[in-house]
Amino acid sequence: MTAANAASLSGKLLQLANGAVYTDDGIIIGIHERKLGALEDLIEAANGQSVLVAYWFKHDLKRIAERLEKLGVSFSNLDSSESIQKWNAGELPVGLIHPASAGHGLNLQSGGNCLVWFGLTWSLELYQQTVARLWRQGQKSETVVVQHIITEKTIDDRIMQVLSGKAQTQAALIEAVKAELIGGAQ
Repeated sequence: MTAANAASLSGKLLQLANGAVYTDDGIIIGIHERKLGALEDLIEAANGQSVLVAYWFKHDLKRIAERLEKLGVSFSNLDSSESIQKWNAGELPVGLIHPASAGHGLNLQSGGNCLVWFGLTWSLELYQQTVARLWRQGQKSETVVVQHIITEKTIDDRIMQVLSGKAQTQAALIEAVKAELIGGAQ
């Protein structure tokens, strides 16, 4: 396995934290199942409430699907209008979604209020948009629970720090623009 540049290395480290890596030939090598075990615990702790699971790599989707099948948990990748309709009707205990597919305009708030991040993204926009699929007008619950499965002492920790920093910077910028608009209007 090689990482030709920093972005490639970041991807390999993310895969490692999630529990499996692609070789240079595209073969999937399993490393650990800790995140799968944690996901299983979180789904069980949801006590029958639907859980939306955000994954990043195709091998994450494959491994999650295999684990859910083994457990006898009904699920679907939310990649079609039919699967989204089932999710919103409350017919799916688990919905699987890729953050890049969960962009603007996708309404999932009727299906549940629990989001678990199995695989993280560096993109604050993708992160916020994925959370916003549940936390939006029409959400039946007063709260949306967002949980992150973090492999300690891995790149997962750094991504969470970076996302938090980006969110703080964005909030500060928005406040500064608001203050300028209000101050300039007087």
